[in-house]
Amino acid sequence: MSAQGLVTQAKSLGLTLATAESCTGGLLAAAITGVPGASAVFGLGVVTYANAAKTAQLGVDEALLAAQGAVCGEVAVAMAEGVKRLAAADFAVAITGIAGPDGGSPEKPVGTVWFGLTGPDGSSAHHRLFTGDRDAVRAASVAFAIGLLGGAL
Repeated sequence: MSAQGLVTQAKSLGLTLATAESCTGGLLAAAITGVPGASAVFGLGVVTYANAAKTAQLGVDEALLAAQGAVCGEVAVAMAEGVKRLAAADFAVAITGIAGPDGGSPEKPVGTVWFGLTGPDGSSAHHRLFTGDRDAVRAASVAFAIGLLGGAL
């Protein structure tokens, strides 16, 4: 699904969207707001790159971040739930991952990305391991998040 398709679908259903991003640094919000008329469905996108911002802006538990790190399903879900609450949106998606070229580990290699999705029926976490350079991982993450939101609507 494209950002255009997502906006069109959300408009037709009368639903609102919000995003929380870490490794993509606002690329998802930029893709959505690049669609004319997106303001009818998109009210808030936040970039919480640092853990302190995830806690302060989205309410992600410091203990969770300390225990699991920022790149995990629980943090992705907490980010999505936090931005959904802030925006009073129907659906929200969050992205947290390791885009590279540095920062990977054997447990969480470069390309590891977690997505949190939340809507009226609850929340879920989704994991992907993307290949390629930093730009490729970030682009694939945006495309996957758009597809997640579209599928949830």
